[in-house]
Amino acid sequence: MNAVINLSFLLQSAMLGVGLAMDAFSVSLANGLREPRMGRGRMAGIAGVYALFQYLMPLLGWVCVHTVMETFTSLKWLIPWIAFALLGWIGGKMLFEGLRERREAGEEPPTRKPLGWGDLLMQGVATSIDALSVGFTIEQYNFGTANLAAGIIGAVTLVICLAGLALGRRAGTRLSRHASILGGVILIAIGFKIFLEGVLG
Repeated sequence: MNAVINLSFLLQSAMLGVGLAMDAFSVSLANGLREPRMGRGRMAGIAGVYALFQYLMPLLGWVCVHTVMETFTSLKWLIPWIAFALLGWIGGKMLFEGLRERREAGEEPPTRKPLGWGDLLMQGVATSIDALSVGFTIEQYNFGTANLAAGIIGAVTLVICLAGLALGRRAGTRLSRHASILGGVILIAIGFKIFLEGVLG
């Protein structure tokens, strides 16, 4: 650690966390819509997965900058494609399930299969993969300071995602028949947004 750790550093790391967590927040909202009866333990687990990836990706980017920068830079163009493919796949599945439920729905709201951990891990990668580029912005830090910055980003993500899950769960109770469709559309839209930002940016 060094003198770079001050109020400015903490605020900058927190603001990076807020910016990077917005996609994860939207995905959390979609997952809350999909599972309106989600328990607190599952909420903590889902938010924890997103927070873990948001912690690991900037740190991995920092390592890449300090070891294989040329290779990392040449592969940056893949990031928006990967995010779009993963979120498009998961969102498409949710949208298909929602449309099928609407056709088959009777008087009772449909009972949905909870989001699998495989899909959750793909969401974690998709919503955090752009955070690899943060490795460039913290490149001047030593490993300990970079690790602290990534930890702050992960902690901010955890809080924001818990809020997203809670909001989605509350809305999902009221929109149970359409929640899976809405959640799928949200995921596809987020993937498309990441793609456009990566390609046009």
